[in-house]
Amino acid sequence: MSALATTLSVYADDAKLTGTVIGCAPNNNNNAAEKAFDGDLGTFFRGNYTDENYHRLWVGLDLGKEYVITKIGFAPRQDGDYAKRAVLSLFQGANKADFSDAMPIAMVREEYSKGEMHYIPVNVSRGFRYVRFMGVNGVKGSVAELEFYGHEGVGDDSQFFQITNLPTVAFNTPNMAQIMAKDDKHPGSTVYVISDDGKTLLYEANPKTQLKGRGNASWGMPKKPFQIKFENKQQILKDAPAKAKKWTLINNHGDKTLMRNHVAFEMSRLAGMAYTPYLRFVDVVYNGEYEGCYQLCDQVEVNKNRVNIEEIDINEETHEPYDPNADITGGYFLEVDGYANKENEGEWFSALHGGYPVPVTIKSPEDMLPTSQPYQWIKKHFEKFLASTLSIQAKTDISKIEDYLNIDSFLKYFIIGELDGNPDTFWSTYMFKPRGVDQFTVAPIWDVDLGFDNDNRHYPINTKYSGFIYEHGSQASAKYTEVVKRIVSENPDSKKRMKEIWSDLRYNHNYNTEHFNKLIDDAAAEINESQKLNFTRWPILNTLVHQNPEARGSFEAEVQFIKDYLVERFAKLDQLIGLEEPPAGIDDIIAGPTGPARYYNLSGVEVNADNLTPGVYIKVDSTGSKKVLVK
Repeated sequence: MSALATTLSVYADDAKLTGTVIGCAPNNNNNAAEKAFDGDLGTFFRGNYTDENYHRLWVGLDLGKEYVITKIGFAPRQDGDYAKRAVLSLFQGANKADFSDAMPIAMVREEYSKGEMHYIPVNVSRGFRYVRFMGVNGVKGSVAELEFYGHEGVGDDSQFFQITNLPTVAFNTPNMAQIMAKDDKHPGSTVYVISDDGKTLLYEANPKTQLKGRGNASWGMPKKPFQIKFENKQQILKDAPAKAKKWTLINNHGDKTLMRNHVAFEMSRLAGMAYTPYLRFVDVVYNGEYEGCYQLCDQVEVNKNRVNIEEIDINEETHEPYDPNADITGGYFLEVDGYANKENEGEWFSALHGGYPVPVTIKSPEDMLPTSQPYQWIKKHFEKFLASTLSIQAKTDISKIEDYLNIDSFLKYFIIGELDGNPDTFWSTYMFKPRGVDQFTVAPIWDVDLGFDNDNRHYPINTKYSGFIYEHGSQASAKYTEVVKRIVSENPDSKKRMKEIWSDLRYNHNYNTEHFNKLIDDAAAEINESQKLNFTRWPILNTLVHQNPEARGSFEAEVQFIKDYLVERFAKLDQLIGLEEPPAGIDDIIAGPTGPARYYNLSGVEVNADNLTPGVYIKVDSTGSKKVLVK
């Protein structure tokens, strides 16, 4: 007996349920909702719509009271290719008549043969009064016949439907309204996050829970990115470090591996960046329709487990009369931003140096007026950073750069951008200033869908360019490109420091192809079931999307490409940055324990522990144990 037959036998005693037929308007009276429950496989329900691009058409039952659904019978419409087009259609259960609390309970996962009923087991423990079939976009809600089986009861919340092994994020906007633009906000939305193989549910529905669009270029894609804003702070999944209101759903539509951000974030984590955003792969359901495999991620914002700074108090840190020479102590979060003048959130300014602007968005504090004193102080401090870094003295004196910049954070950010080959590294650069510190720290890494040679304007970067990609990529400002050049190409001490950091990452922090090959293989295995559904929903594997240089025809080929790319890119950066290797026989040069910890440079010469300059050292503790140390 098959596994499916065994499962269905458990529900053999559950009755076929009856109730009042409900549904959206049919396209004509011959295809009314009742046709889906008349027992005739030759008739069918078909909904009516006027918008080809967005519609949610459905048919179902009001059962009169709550029932735990254990099985669904489904027969596809028999004419045309409706059986194929019905794949990925969802079934929902609800306890509100308007289905505002609707949650997925089952899915049509395959093309069913015409002219017969097919039975889908349901493993959801909650009881529902209302049940329905939600046809995917393009199928017009069409279905020949539906049956629902179950037993009376409110059930419990011990088990829910999870589409794949990944967590399921399902949300409903009021009245299933379409999210029309990235700033089109829909308060009063309902959000479900189902995880742990259906055992864990996060549910929030209230007037302030909001869904909206997000992104810039990504918003223009057919698979849309979204932002969730809960009324109350939530730890959205158990492994999420932050408890926060805002979370993002990144579409990764132009990235056919679906994992370029994931790989880049691992580079950030290994490098010890001040902040690496949280990321989990999830399946997304938007108003009853499966949207695909997404990346659930932090909203990049100030939070003790995100950008961890103590912000400016706009009310307290205001001096009357205004003192243009005053310094603020509070922290703030900025973005050097090529989209600054197009953003709908956050104030922005043009920082000037030599008459040339650098566009900067103030990400936090929010709601800061351009006429306010803190706004003017922030602008002034950023311009001090530009002036100091671009001064003639900064070509030879690294301290002029370090006055306003945590140089290690910048160099790590630069290295990661070059390793992942992101042409937008300096189109959008996040940085923050902690309270009481003049230096900006550069972080986090963000938005790497064009990285790993996924941009036809730069492909293939390993052979197209002899130097660094930043010289050819998109720039928020030509003046900011001069900042990058000063640090990575002109100042000899910062170039030396970059070589030390790269060498340390290569030898001591898993910056190698073996580590990343395993990371990529593990991710591919984790999302394998979901990616199949994703590319059923969005059949683009043979299509150029956004800036794709090639369409490789399969998920496996796309994944192999980024692995091959990294082999070449590591070797390329070893040449461009340089690689310091500890000299042969270093263990013989450094003697055993003689008391307190001692420090040696990479030439094996002991250095004074009290006067260590930034660099790579070998620390020998009192037991003789050796450890590479980056100061």
